[in-house]
Amino acid sequence: MELPDIVLTIWPELTLIAVGCLLFLVGISNKPSFRRSAAWIALLTLAAVFAFQLSGMEWPTEDSFGTFKVGAMAKFIKVVGSGVAMIFTLMAWPTNKNANGSASIDYASETAEFFGLLLLSVAGLFLVAGANDIVVLFLGMVLASTPTYIMISVARPLPMAQEAGVKYFFLGALANAVALLGFSYLYGTTGTLYLTKPEYMITPNIADVMAANGHVFSTWQLMALVLLVLAFSFKMAAVPLHFYVADVYQGAATPITAFLSWIPKTTGLIAIIKILSVMGGEQFVLPTSMLQMMWGIAAVTMTVGNVLATVQPHSVKRVLAYSSVAHSGYLLAGLTAALYAGAHVDSRIDALTGVMFYLVAYGVMNAGAFAVLQLLPARGGDFQTASDGTLPPSAQAAESFDDIAGAAKRHPVLGLAMAICCFSLIGLPLTVGFFGKLLLIKPALDVKLYGLAILIMINAAISAAYYLRIVVVLYLRPEPEIAPGSPTPVVIGRPFPIMLALAISAVGSIALGTIMPFTGMVTTKARDAAQQEFPMVMPMKTVSVDR
Repeated sequence: MELPDIVLTIWPELTLIAVGCLLFLVGISNKPSFRRSAAWIALLTLAAVFAFQLSGMEWPTEDSFGTFKVGAMAKFIKVVGSGVAMIFTLMAWPTNKNANGSASIDYASETAEFFGLLLLSVAGLFLVAGANDIVVLFLGMVLASTPTYIMISVARPLPMAQEAGVKYFFLGALANAVALLGFSYLYGTTGTLYLTKPEYMITPNIADVMAANGHVFSTWQLMALVLLVLAFSFKMAAVPLHFYVADVYQGAATPITAFLSWIPKTTGLIAIIKILSVMGGEQFVLPTSMLQMMWGIAAVTMTVGNVLATVQPHSVKRVLAYSSVAHSGYLLAGLTAALYAGAHVDSRIDALTGVMFYLVAYGVMNAGAFAVLQLLPARGGDFQTASDGTLPPSAQAAESFDDIAGAAKRHPVLGLAMAICCFSLIGLPLTVGFFGKLLLIKPALDVKLYGLAILIMINAAISAAYYLRIVVVLYLRPEPEIAPGSPTPVVIGRPFPIMLALAISAVGSIALGTIMPFTGMVTTKARDAAQQEFPMVMPMKTVSVDR
């Protein structure tokens, strides 16, 4: 029996959803062996999706309903998303004897459910990448974000984690409502749900509607764009919807914080690219006011994120939270350069190539910083101790500057790995972060956005203040003495899954910055994604807009 084309088109999403549901059934058993098997099932599923995406096997790229359109960018996101998600799975691995958590996470009897939710969230990202319909795009956004609300709460039975989960849930619900309002205006002013359509379909798409009216945006269409960009900015933790970041990232378990810093960010970015490219047409023709808004959001986001990260006095996780805001600004700067490129195809492709490459770079180098925190013991008294004088199971790993002070002397490998990741996040030469920022700056210069390019460089210099502070504290600050009555630090050891995740991150941060064939391969794939995505059916013509 031949499978329907829609099943073949979205088989990675269906696989992740099916296995995620299976893990909910595995969670019925409370045996440690079942909990441990859940992590393996999730990892092998992601590995299978990753391998099949890289295999080059031919699958249908469109379904007969026009609901999904899996172009090169969607395929690229699925490869990168499944690969980075494997790192996050290793970081969240149940390493204790009861297989219910580690020193930084404690999902108790919900181990299988946790990994099921992780797969569902990744499936949501995949749906957004391949969506060709605003309803599917919205549902993908919801699927990518809703599991994270639960993951935050179930993975750390502490008051601050419950508070973080509630904050993230209500603010996320608000962002979804804003997105839904924007989609309603978009549908109301175009009369179609389709973003782009196969040529054999009769129903028009948004690009056709915009082409028919000469790309002159009505007030309602402009309002739809503004609402959608703001809603997607929440997913990216971009200004002005970034206020939740520090509290949520600090309250969540460290592996969840790493997960939040990449999966929702990528979901929001891909959604913005889809909407802007469809409404802007082949040449990304958008009103001047929209271009200026994107320029402002990118500039303010990277600046506010770096400045707030610099002034954090105590928590390393809060520093990394605000740095995540700054990196959203860098990504939006690359997208802004693509918008300003207009008819200059090469510049637009260069800008989108930089955005795609930076997604890979940030996913690799950022995960390593959080993995190091997982492997260092906590020394502070930020949490109430248990009856045996130790910290709670999900708070035994480092989170503050006091926890990591002088740790490089006792743990030289971890200190070196953190230094590599921090240097890469700054963008120093011989790291993937350097090439990532270079690929974002060059397109901005090509389209004469000199101010934005200078801001990227200035903000990279600002970021050095807090990233180097982490390295300095690790190497030069003396270890604080344990005062009487303070919690007893737990010996974490070197769990192989977390060490493997750290090794992939640290080696990847260096390899992508020094081994040119490796860097060139990723850049080529990113460029293919930037070139082929969103082919418009509207004809090439001169349009009248208030640019």
